[in-house]
Amino acid sequence: MTALEIASNALLNAKKIVCFSGAGISVESGIPTYREKLTGLWARHNPEHLETAKAFRENPSLVWGWYLWRRQQFSKAQPNAAHLALHEMAGSMRTVSIITQNIDDLHERAGSIDVLHLHGSLSTPKCFACHRPGMVRNELAIMEEGALVEPPRCTRCNGKLRPGVVWYGENLLPGVWKSALSLVKSCDVLISVGTSGVVTPAADLPDIALACGATVIHVNTVDVGMGAHNEIMLSGRASQILSHLSAFLSRELNSP
Repeated sequence: MTALEIASNALLNAKKIVCFSGAGISVESGIPTYREKLTGLWARHNPEHLETAKAFRENPSLVWGWYLWRRQQFSKAQPNAAHLALHEMAGSMRTVSIITQNIDDLHERAGSIDVLHLHGSLSTPKCFACHRPGMVRNELAIMEEGALVEPPRCTRCNGKLRPGVVWYGENLLPGVWKSALSLVKSCDVLISVGTSGVVTPAADLPDIALACGATVIHVNTVDVGMGAHNEIMLSGRASQILSHLSAFLSRELNSP
């Protein structure tokens, strides 16, 4: 029996499925990972140096411009077959939950609901001073490369708005992390797709699922398996593999 067949059967016997997605799932939508070289204005910058509270204090227009550029990237991208396949799995008489490290909204635009964003979302800025959610005008998302602008101001305290994402050196939101742990500890199968396994504590989720007796299916272009007996490594494109798994569950649903 092939690894793909073993994974399909594991999903067939599952009642609760969790998908844990990373940057790799959005690559086929045209959104590069941090491991890929940046171009244009941002070629001389390291994302890890831009995505800190210290960088925002020292140069808020540069950091805000970086995120406006990323918002432009996200707005032009479309959900790919991997995002759509996960949404389709939710119609297979199983509970399918999505936990993502990504700050884009491609899961939601593919139809998935109640997505847990461990690292926040670019669609929800917040005040750097009072931390309350803020609003920005739609036109602020449209900028020409190199045109840096000052961040808009909070309507409550006049503080500068920052992206509503988790920066390096910041903790995950306790409520989101608690919800993620609850889902992972109670699932039958965890599909870890497009994750590098580097950024903690999110990278610990597959280990936690294994420790709680779940089957972990890794979907990645490189082997990221940890050698556990209840792990399945599926190497290849996320769109191709997840589409196959979703179609397998759909055949079961439509069988007489």
